[in-house]
Amino acid sequence: MKPRRPTLPWLAPGEALPPVTQAWGPDDPAPGLLAAGGSLDVDSLRAAYGRGVYPWFSEGQPILWWSPDPRMVLQTPAFRLHRSLRKTLQRFIATPGCEVRFDSAFGDVVRACAASPRAGQSGTWIVPEMVRAYEDLHAAGSAHSVETWVDGALVGGLYCVGLGRAVFGESMFARATDASKIALAALVAWCRVHGVAQIDCQQNTRHLASLGAAEMPRADFVSRLRQDALEPDPPWCFDPVYWSALFTPVSRTA
Repeated sequence: MKPRRPTLPWLAPGEALPPVTQAWGPDDPAPGLLAAGGSLDVDSLRAAYGRGVYPWFSEGQPILWWSPDPRMVLQTPAFRLHRSLRKTLQRFIATPGCEVRFDSAFGDVVRACAASPRAGQSGTWIVPEMVRAYEDLHAAGSAHSVETWVDGALVGGLYCVGLGRAVFGESMFARATDASKIALAALVAWCRVHGVAQIDCQQNTRHLASLGAAEMPRADFVSRLRQDALEPDPPWCFDPVYWSALFTPVSRTA
């Protein structure tokens, strides 16, 4: 008997996503794949992220929606500030002309991420359609950039989605050594100050694991997400005083 071939829902623009429990499992061709089609308008993206679903597809493919199980998540108290990164941050903080900004160059950050394929990939999943979609989401107040600046030049950063106190990391780039790690560290510091307990990392990578991210069951992730997304949006701005939250030991019971 041939193995069952899984079906994949095809969505019309604006059509609701199926429950995440219907995503393909570990024995299917693409574990975590939930649906195809639909649209990348602001309302659709907000609804997807609020349910623990994100878009991810390459040039020439339809819009693909994913909700993997388990989910890679960085609990902000568990962020590993390795000795080398600690020294880098201390130098960065003490050096005139070095600063972190939020949302001052969102489009530049997204395009820089698109131009920096992940290791082992020849292309990027941040296709022009995705760039436009996240710029629209940024204009609507639900997508943000964390930027590393040196002497007036953007040298690294990341962008993410924010719904209440739920934060979803998307992609990062670096034009200088550790510039993307500085941006991530700044996001963690901001999260600690504003009571954001976790940052969604979507997929398991060695780099994220080295910084403290770990897998968690999708059901647990979605349960926490539903609570966090209902909270008021914290102010998306960075104050240098937030760095102190990164160097202060924190409880991991949050």
